[in-house]
Amino acid sequence: MSRIGKQPVSIPAGIEVTVNGGIITFKKGNVTKELDTKDFVNVKVENNEIVFTPKGDAREDRAFWGTFRSISNNVIIGLVDGYEKKLEINGVGYKAAVQGNKLVLNLGHSHPINYEFPKDVQIAVEKNLVIIKGNDKQVVGQIAAEIRSFRPPEPYKGKGVKYLEEHIIIKAGKTAAK
Repeated sequence: MSRIGKQPVSIPAGIEVTVNGGIITFKKGNVTKELDTKDFVNVKVENNEIVFTPKGDAREDRAFWGTFRSISNNVIIGLVDGYEKKLEINGVGYKAAVQGNKLVLNLGHSHPINYEFPKDVQIAVEKNLVIIKGNDKQVVGQIAAEIRSFRPPEPYKGKGVKYLEEHIIIKAGKTAAK
């Protein structure tokens, strides 16, 4: 039995949820998100809660039970509060700037990196912080991971792009022979 799948997802005020076949539609204002369960789980909307039950006793059905419950909970949290990731840029001459829907990164390469991001995601730059905001958890996390991959932090000086809450363990450099 899935401990996560058993828990119903509460629907806050202002969010409209409809189930049509295996597709769950979440709507808040003019923002609409769809989640296709591919008929792996049974979905019901009762008393301002979304209740998930597995289709059968197959291992795959039980696995998707908790997965779709978590994804739908993430969609609701994204519509209500949104998601945010912060990246910190460390290094001499390393900088970032937003130009339209492009993030221009100077990270010590021979050329600036122009990273184009989707319109439903907002990126802001404050000194050495890059703040990524959006209502889709997966998209925000993927964009943060792609930006970090352009120059991951190195272990000797800590230069590079890292998550704000990430801790880099600095290694000791070589020492001269005595």
